[in-house]
Amino acid sequence: MFTGIVTDLGTVREVQPIGGGNDMRLVIGTSPAFLAQPAPAAIGASICCSGVCLTAVQLGGDWFAADASAETLSKTTLGGLRAGSRINLERSLRLGDELGGHLVSGHVDGVAEVLAADPENASVRWRFRLPPGLARFVAEKGSVAIDGVSLTVNEVDGEVFGVNIIPHTAAVTTFGTLQPGGRVNIEIDTLARYVARLVSADQGAPRAVMPGAARPGSPA
Repeated sequence: MFTGIVTDLGTVREVQPIGGGNDMRLVIGTSPAFLAQPAPAAIGASICCSGVCLTAVQLGGDWFAADASAETLSKTTLGGLRAGSRINLERSLRLGDELGGHLVSGHVDGVAEVLAADPENASVRWRFRLPPGLARFVAEKGSVAIDGVSLTVNEVDGEVFGVNIIPHTAAVTTFGTLQPGGRVNIEIDTLARYVARLVSADQGAPRAVMPGAARPGSPA
């Protein structure tokens, strides 16, 4: 689990095809402090990479490598990464850590299109178009993770939603280089996922009938 608070802005050093070219290994440069604090990272550690939970398979002083399967590449933006691409990074949450954003699993639900970035007072209003089926999970003033960044939804209009990005967030995440027309990984709020599942299950469940009561459609 993660919090959606990016703690380092990494750089892709290498993209190595593996698994017959269907999968790939990402070699990501980062700061030594990111891998050393609050405790040294180890092989097998979970690291959130622009919203995608990946497993560290190799470690160096200022880099780590993680493998992405063909399934992950088909469902996220990782397949478009190249050497030099910037990537949001977060180490996994430990019990007792401050929950500064919201609970993020690193399981991407879909890829959204960047529609616009309009200055709004001291921040920038970013608007995104959600893929089909995700709009019902995004609510005004709810939480959403965009490329691993925990954000508050400020507006929703059908499949389009908007968030505001302050200068600090733009400086320490990939929002500083994001452009309209780009694509971002979206993870909906876990609470919204389970509420929708419960509502769906409730609507499809047969209604209990009291003993002696007439069943729907039968004569009283």
